Amino acid sequence: MRLLASLALALASMLAQAQSYPSRPITIIVPFGAGGPADIYARFLGERMQKSLGTFVVEDRPGGGSIVGSTVAAQAAPDGYTLLLMSNTHTVNETLRPKKPFQLMRDFVPVAPINYSDLLLVVHPSVPAHSLKELIALAKREPGKLNYASSGPGTPYHMAGELFKALAGIDVVHIPHKGSDQARLSILSGQVQMMFDAITTMAPNAQAGKVRALATSGKTRSAVMPDVPTVAEAGVPGYEATIWLGVVAPKGTPKAIVDRLNAEITKVTSSAEVRAAWAKQGAAPLVMNPAEFEQYLVGDIAKWRKVITDAGIKLD
Repeated sequence: MRLLASLALALASMLAQAQSYPSRPITIIVPFGAGGPADIYARFLGERMQKSLGTFVVEDRPGGGSIVGSTVAAQAAPDGYTLLLMSNTHTVNETLRPKKPFQLMRDFVPVAPINYSDLLLVVHPSVPAHSLKELIALAKREPGKLNYASSGPGTPYHMAGELFKALAGIDVVHIPHKGSDQARLSILSGQVQMMFDAITTMAPNAQAGKVRALATSGKTRSAVMPDVPTVAEAGVPGYEATIWLGVVAPKGTPKAIVDRLNAEITKVTSSAEVRAAWAKQGAAPLVMNPAEFEQYLVGDIAKWRKVITDAGIKLD
Protein backbone atom coordinates (compact mmCIF):
# COMPACT_ATOMS: atom_id res chain seq x y z
CA MET A 1 0.00 0.00 0.00
CA ARG A 2 2.79 2.38 0.86
CA LEU A 3 4.41 1.71 -2.52
CA LEU A 4 1.13 2.38 -4.32
CA ALA A 5 0.64 5.57 -2.31
CA SER A 6 4.17 6.70 -3.14
CA LEU A 7 3.63 6.02 -6.84
CA ALA A 8 0.35 7.89 -6.75
CA LEU A 9 1.99 10.90 -5.11
CA ALA A 10 4.83 10.84 -7.62
CA LEU A 11 2.38 10.67 -10.52
CA ALA A 12 0.32 13.52 -9.07
CA SER A 13 3.48 15.61 -8.68
CA MET A 14 4.50 14.96 -12.28
CA LEU A 15 1.05 15.87 -13.59
CA ALA A 16 1.01 19.07 -11.53
CA GLN A 17 4.47 19.97 -12.83
CA ALA A 18 3.40 19.36 -16.43
CA GLN A 19 0.20 21.39 -16.02
CA SER A 20 2.08 24.41 -14.64
CA TYR A 21 4.85 24.10 -17.25
CA PRO A 22 6.41 26.39 -18.20
CA SER A 23 6.59 28.95 -15.43
CA ARG A 24 9.91 30.49 -16.45
CA PRO A 25 12.06 30.87 -19.62
CA ILE A 26 13.18 27.72 -21.46
CA THR A 27 16.81 27.54 -22.56
CA ILE A 28 17.81 25.89 -25.82
CA ILE A 29 21.50 25.04 -25.78
CA VAL A 30 23.06 25.07 -29.25
CA PRO A 31 26.42 23.25 -29.15
CA PHE A 32 27.51 24.89 -32.42
CA GLY A 33 28.60 28.36 -33.52
CA ALA A 34 26.38 31.39 -34.02
CA GLY A 35 25.01 31.89 -37.52
CA GLY A 36 24.96 28.21 -38.47
CA PRO A 37 21.83 26.14 -39.23
CA ALA A 38 21.44 24.91 -35.63
CA ASP A 39 21.58 28.44 -34.21
CA ILE A 40 19.25 29.81 -36.90
CA TYR A 41 16.57 27.13 -36.49
CA ALA A 42 16.78 27.16 -32.68
CA ARG A 43 15.91 30.86 -32.76
CA PHE A 44 13.25 30.23 -35.40
CA LEU A 45 11.56 27.62 -33.19
CA GLY A 46 11.85 29.73 -30.06
CA GLU A 47 10.21 32.73 -31.71
CA ARG A 48 7.26 30.68 -32.97
CA MET A 49 6.65 28.82 -29.72
CA GLN A 50 6.64 31.90 -27.50
CA LYS A 51 2.86 32.38 -27.78
CA SER A 52 2.15 28.97 -26.27
CA LEU A 53 5.21 28.34 -24.09
CA GLY A 54 6.58 31.75 -23.18
CA THR A 55 10.15 32.98 -23.44
CA PHE A 56 12.92 30.94 -25.04
CA VAL A 57 16.60 31.73 -24.55
CA VAL A 58 19.05 30.40 -27.14
CA GLU A 59 22.49 29.78 -25.66
CA ASP A 60 25.32 29.05 -28.13
CA ARG A 61 28.01 26.85 -26.56
CA PRO A 62 30.25 25.69 -29.42
CA GLY A 63 33.39 23.62 -29.09
CA GLY A 64 34.69 20.09 -29.38
CA GLY A 65 32.46 19.17 -32.30
CA SER A 66 29.32 19.69 -30.14
CA ILE A 67 30.78 18.00 -27.02
CA VAL A 68 31.08 21.15 -24.88
CA GLY A 69 27.49 22.36 -25.11
CA SER A 70 26.02 18.86 -25.14
CA THR A 71 27.80 17.97 -21.91
CA VAL A 72 26.29 21.04 -20.22
CA ALA A 73 22.83 20.01 -21.43
CA ALA A 74 23.28 16.40 -20.28
CA GLN A 75 24.08 17.62 -16.76
CA ALA A 76 21.11 20.02 -16.57
CA ALA A 77 18.07 19.35 -14.39
CA PRO A 78 15.51 17.15 -16.21
CA ASP A 79 12.66 19.61 -15.72
CA GLY A 80 11.94 20.77 -19.26
CA TYR A 81 13.71 24.09 -18.86
CA THR A 82 16.89 23.03 -20.65
CA LEU A 83 16.77 21.57 -24.15
CA LEU A 84 19.54 20.60 -26.56
CA LEU A 85 19.45 21.45 -30.26
CA MET A 86 21.18 18.44 -31.80
CA SER A 87 22.19 17.30 -35.28
CA ASN A 88 23.54 14.15 -36.86
CA THR A 89 26.86 15.20 -35.33
CA HIS A 90 25.53 13.51 -32.21
CA THR A 91 24.70 10.21 -33.87
CA VAL A 92 28.10 10.23 -35.59
CA ASN A 93 29.94 10.93 -32.34
CA GLU A 94 28.45 7.84 -30.70
CA THR A 95 30.96 5.89 -32.82
CA LEU A 96 33.62 8.49 -33.56
CA ARG A 97 34.01 9.75 -29.98
CA PRO A 98 33.02 6.92 -27.63
CA LYS A 99 34.90 8.41 -24.64
CA LYS A 100 32.91 11.65 -24.52
CA PRO A 101 31.30 12.56 -21.14
CA PHE A 102 27.79 11.51 -22.20
CA GLN A 103 25.97 8.95 -24.32
CA LEU A 104 23.14 10.15 -26.51
CA MET A 105 20.58 7.42 -25.81
CA ARG A 106 21.55 7.05 -22.15
CA ASP A 107 21.64 10.69 -21.08
CA PHE A 108 18.96 12.30 -23.26
CA VAL A 109 15.33 11.68 -24.13
CA PRO A 110 14.21 12.38 -27.72
CA VAL A 111 11.72 15.25 -28.07
CA ALA A 112 11.25 16.00 -31.79
CA PRO A 113 13.12 16.35 -35.07
CA ILE A 114 13.10 19.69 -36.90
CA ASN A 115 14.28 19.46 -40.50
CA TYR A 116 16.98 18.26 -42.88
CA SER A 117 18.84 19.80 -45.81
CA ASP A 118 21.47 18.93 -48.35
CA LEU A 119 25.04 20.13 -48.14
CA LEU A 120 26.75 22.18 -50.83
CA LEU A 121 30.33 21.47 -51.88
CA VAL A 122 32.02 24.76 -52.67
CA VAL A 123 35.55 25.85 -53.49
CA HIS A 124 37.16 29.26 -53.23
CA PRO A 125 37.24 31.05 -56.63
CA SER A 126 41.05 30.82 -56.64
CA VAL A 127 40.89 27.01 -56.93
CA PRO A 128 41.47 25.98 -60.58
CA ALA A 129 38.56 23.56 -60.69
CA HIS A 130 35.18 24.32 -62.28
CA SER A 131 33.62 20.88 -61.88
CA LEU A 132 33.74 18.02 -59.42
CA LYS A 133 35.81 15.90 -61.80
CA GLU A 134 38.33 18.73 -62.14
CA LEU A 135 38.53 19.05 -58.35
CA ILE A 136 39.14 15.30 -57.94
CA ALA A 137 41.79 15.38 -60.66
CA LEU A 138 43.49 18.35 -58.98
CA ALA A 139 43.48 16.58 -55.61
CA LYS A 140 45.01 13.46 -57.16
CA ARG A 141 47.74 15.50 -58.87
CA GLU A 142 48.56 17.32 -55.62
CA PRO A 143 47.74 14.95 -52.73
CA GLY A 144 47.62 16.58 -49.30
CA LYS A 145 47.75 20.13 -50.66
CA LEU A 146 44.06 20.98 -50.65
CA ASN A 147 42.33 21.77 -47.35
CA TYR A 148 38.66 21.53 -46.43
CA ALA A 149 36.95 23.32 -43.56
CA SER A 150 34.49 21.91 -41.04
CA SER A 151 32.83 23.10 -37.84
CA GLY A 152 34.62 20.41 -35.85
CA PRO A 153 35.19 16.65 -35.59
CA GLY A 154 32.12 14.52 -36.18
CA THR A 155 29.97 17.32 -37.59
CA PRO A 156 28.08 16.77 -40.86
CA TYR A 157 30.59 18.99 -42.64
CA HIS A 158 33.49 16.84 -41.43
CA MET A 159 31.78 13.54 -42.22
CA ALA A 160 30.71 14.74 -45.66
CA GLY A 161 34.35 15.59 -46.39
CA GLU A 162 35.68 12.28 -45.08
CA LEU A 163 33.09 10.29 -47.01
CA PHE A 164 34.01 12.24 -50.14
CA LYS A 165 37.70 11.50 -49.59
CA ALA A 166 37.02 7.80 -49.12
CA LEU A 167 34.73 7.34 -52.12
CA ALA A 168 36.71 9.58 -54.49
CA GLY A 169 40.06 8.14 -53.43
CA ILE A 170 41.71 11.49 -52.74
CA ASP A 171 43.89 13.00 -50.00
CA VAL A 172 42.67 16.39 -48.77
CA VAL A 173 43.39 17.81 -45.31
CA HIS A 174 40.69 18.40 -42.72
CA ILE A 175 40.84 21.82 -41.00
CA PRO A 176 38.42 21.77 -38.05
CA HIS A 177 37.00 25.02 -36.65
CA LYS A 178 35.16 25.87 -33.44
CA GLY A 179 31.92 26.57 -35.32
CA SER A 180 30.42 26.65 -38.80
CA ASP A 181 30.61 30.45 -38.83
CA GLN A 182 34.40 30.30 -38.52
CA ALA A 183 34.67 27.53 -41.10
CA ARG A 184 32.51 29.55 -43.47
CA LEU A 185 34.72 32.61 -42.98
CA SER A 186 37.79 30.51 -43.81
CA ILE A 187 36.41 29.38 -47.17
CA LEU A 188 35.11 32.84 -48.03
CA SER A 189 38.50 34.41 -47.26
CA GLY A 190 40.43 31.71 -49.12
CA GLN A 191 42.27 30.37 -46.08
CA VAL A 192 40.96 26.93 -47.03
CA GLN A 193 40.17 25.72 -50.53
CA MET A 194 36.92 23.77 -50.10
CA MET A 195 34.01 23.02 -47.77
CA PHE A 196 30.78 21.07 -47.49
CA ASP A 197 28.29 23.46 -45.90
CA ALA A 198 24.52 23.43 -45.34
CA ILE A 199 22.86 24.66 -48.51
CA THR A 200 20.57 26.82 -46.37
CA THR A 201 23.52 28.98 -45.31
CA MET A 202 26.03 28.65 -48.18
CA ALA A 203 23.76 28.97 -51.23
CA PRO A 204 23.54 32.80 -51.02
CA ASN A 205 27.35 33.03 -51.04
CA ALA A 206 27.56 30.76 -54.09
CA GLN A 207 24.85 32.72 -55.89
CA ALA A 208 26.76 35.94 -55.15
CA GLY A 209 29.97 34.49 -56.64
CA LYS A 210 31.87 34.49 -53.35
CA VAL A 211 32.48 30.75 -53.73
CA ARG A 212 32.08 28.30 -56.61
CA ALA A 213 29.45 25.57 -56.16
CA LEU A 214 30.49 22.21 -57.59
CA ALA A 215 27.93 19.74 -56.23
CA THR A 216 25.16 19.07 -53.75
CA SER A 217 25.14 16.10 -51.41
CA GLY A 218 21.64 14.65 -51.65
CA LYS A 219 20.14 11.88 -53.76
CA THR A 220 18.56 14.38 -56.14
CA ARG A 221 19.36 17.93 -57.19
CA SER A 222 18.34 20.73 -54.87
CA ALA A 223 15.47 23.00 -55.90
CA VAL A 224 17.49 25.90 -54.49
CA MET A 225 20.36 25.32 -56.96
CA PRO A 226 18.91 23.08 -59.70
CA ASP A 227 21.80 23.70 -62.09
CA VAL A 228 24.32 22.18 -59.65
CA PRO A 229 24.70 18.38 -59.98
CA THR A 230 24.77 16.00 -57.05
CA VAL A 231 28.12 14.54 -55.99
CA ALA A 232 26.89 11.12 -57.12
CA GLU A 233 25.95 12.21 -60.65
CA ALA A 234 29.03 14.40 -61.00
CA GLY A 235 31.52 11.58 -60.54
CA VAL A 236 31.29 9.84 -57.15
CA PRO A 237 28.58 7.14 -57.37
CA GLY A 238 26.83 6.19 -54.13
CA TYR A 239 27.65 9.44 -52.36
CA GLU A 240 24.98 10.94 -50.09
CA ALA A 241 25.21 13.16 -47.00
CA THR A 242 22.76 15.54 -45.34
CA ILE A 243 22.44 17.59 -42.19
CA TRP A 244 19.40 17.19 -39.94
CA LEU A 245 18.40 18.88 -36.71
CA GLY A 246 16.33 17.86 -33.71
CA VAL A 247 15.60 18.57 -30.06
CA VAL A 248 16.37 16.36 -27.06
CA ALA A 249 16.08 16.91 -23.30
CA PRO A 250 18.02 15.58 -20.31
CA LYS A 251 17.05 12.01 -19.37
CA GLY A 252 14.32 11.97 -16.75
CA THR A 253 12.37 14.91 -18.18
CA PRO A 254 8.68 14.09 -17.48
CA LYS A 255 6.89 12.42 -20.38
CA ALA A 256 4.01 14.91 -20.20
CA ILE A 257 6.46 17.77 -20.78
CA VAL A 258 8.24 15.90 -23.59
CA ASP A 259 4.89 15.23 -25.26
CA ARG A 260 3.85 18.86 -24.98
CA LEU A 261 7.15 20.09 -26.45
CA ASN A 262 6.80 17.58 -29.27
CA ALA A 263 3.28 18.82 -30.00
CA GLU A 264 4.37 22.46 -30.08
CA ILE A 265 7.40 21.77 -32.30
CA THR A 266 5.22 19.69 -34.62
CA LYS A 267 2.78 22.62 -34.95
CA VAL A 268 5.64 24.74 -36.22
CA THR A 269 7.19 22.17 -38.57
CA SER A 270 3.77 21.12 -39.96
CA SER A 271 2.74 24.68 -40.82
CA ALA A 272 2.23 25.24 -44.56
CA GLU A 273 3.82 28.68 -44.19
CA VAL A 274 6.93 27.24 -42.54
CA ARG A 275 7.22 24.42 -45.06
CA ALA A 276 7.07 26.90 -47.94
CA ALA A 277 9.64 29.20 -46.34
CA TRP A 278 12.03 26.34 -45.60
CA ALA A 279 11.67 24.94 -49.13
CA LYS A 280 13.01 28.22 -50.50
CA GLN A 281 16.04 27.81 -48.23
CA GLY A 282 16.60 24.16 -49.19
CA ALA A 283 15.28 22.60 -45.96
CA ALA A 284 12.48 20.07 -45.50
CA PRO A 285 10.58 19.45 -42.23
CA LEU A 286 10.87 16.21 -40.26
CA VAL A 287 7.77 15.29 -38.25
CA MET A 288 7.79 12.44 -35.70
CA ASN A 289 6.46 11.71 -32.24
CA PRO A 290 9.03 11.05 -29.47
CA ALA A 291 8.95 7.26 -29.95
CA GLU A 292 9.45 7.56 -33.72
CA PHE A 293 12.27 10.05 -33.20
CA GLU A 294 13.93 7.63 -30.78
CA GLN A 295 13.92 4.90 -33.44
CA TYR A 296 15.24 7.41 -35.98
CA LEU A 297 18.18 8.21 -33.67
CA VAL A 298 18.95 4.53 -33.08
CA GLY A 299 18.89 3.90 -36.84
CA ASP A 300 21.13 6.89 -37.61
CA ILE A 301 23.68 5.77 -35.02
CA ALA A 302 23.81 2.36 -36.70
CA LYS A 303 24.04 3.91 -40.18
CA TRP A 304 27.02 6.10 -39.31
CA ARG A 305 28.73 3.33 -37.36
CA LYS A 306 28.81 1.30 -40.59
CA VAL A 307 29.97 4.26 -42.70
CA ILE A 308 32.75 5.14 -40.25
CA THR A 309 33.90 1.54 -39.96
CA ASP A 310 33.74 0.75 -43.69
CA ALA A 311 35.50 3.98 -44.71
CA GLY A 312 38.06 3.81 -41.88
CA ILE A 313 37.22 7.34 -40.77
CA LYS A 314 39.11 8.50 -37.68
CA LEU A 315 39.61 11.73 -35.80
CA ASP A 316 42.57 13.82 -36.95
